[in-house]
Amino acid sequence: MQHMCTLLTQPPPNEEDRMDLRPLGAQQQVQTSMGPIRYRETGHGRPVVFLHGIIANSALWRNVVPAMESDVRCITPDWPLGAHELGLTDTGELSLPVLARLVEEVFERLDLQDVTLVANDSGGAIAQWVAVHNPARLGSLVLTPCDAFENFLPLLLRHLQLVGRTAAGQRLVGESLRFRAVHRLPLAFGALTVRPIDLDAMEAYTSPLRKHAAVRRDFARLVRAISTRHTLEAADRIGSFDKPALVVWSQHDRLFPLRHGHELARRLPQGRLEVVHDSGAFIPEDRPRELAALIDAFLAETAST
Repeated sequence: MQHMCTLLTQPPPNEEDRMDLRPLGAQQQVQTSMGPIRYRETGHGRPVVFLHGIIANSALWRNVVPAMESDVRCITPDWPLGAHELGLTDTGELSLPVLARLVEEVFERLDLQDVTLVANDSGGAIAQWVAVHNPARLGSLVLTPCDAFENFLPLLLRHLQLVGRTAAGQRLVGESLRFRAVHRLPLAFGALTVRPIDLDAMEAYTSPLRKHAAVRRDFARLVRAISTRHTLEAADRIGSFDKPALVVWSQHDRLFPLRHGHELARRLPQGRLEVVHDSGAFIPEDRPRELAALIDAFLAETAST
């Protein structure tokens, strides 16, 4: 399939580019049937694609990718989950199956094979659906703390399903997240990390929801379509993914219980669990170097087999 992407050599200024994301590679753009997807790419070799969750973007991986030592091609898209900047052109629902199809289409557009898909938070739910329903382009799977089973969304974050349905509610969320004191509240990002997230990263995560009407429309469609029937189905069928799988979970995660990490690793035929201490659900924020080392070791092991 033709490689359909555009290199943005001089991307328009935006909040995300106030951060130094150059280690993730130059910003590029791929056109899909649902609309444009921006991504960054660095390295050469086996493709590793990163999948963030709701109200996050490629900045989540800013300290993981540079710490990886494997000879791989790292691709970090901004998926349309509320912290992207380019609204989708498709106006249909944004359910878990639809988002999984979008991930698969990006694989196709970029002509990726033998992909290692690394996922966090609600991105992990999407990754499970890809692994269950269309794993042909996947070579392996890495799940970090994420929505699974009946935990979609976690109880502390379910207010997003209510306030995120309307433009007024979204503006309330976006404006409130301007304030550092709000960042650490459990109803915001406080339950996701042990340590405060860098202010530049918080701005990158939260400013698109404030500034772009198209992003707010996408986010409303996303939260309306959240349903545990999809995560329960994915969990029931995850045993069909008989390829290497690594589950990296936090010891005392406040949103995603460790027992879910154990259960996912048990159900995956080639799954194994690694437990990270002193971290919240956002391991890429709290313990990026440890996560990078675990992914490196996993990639080395899967390459040798």
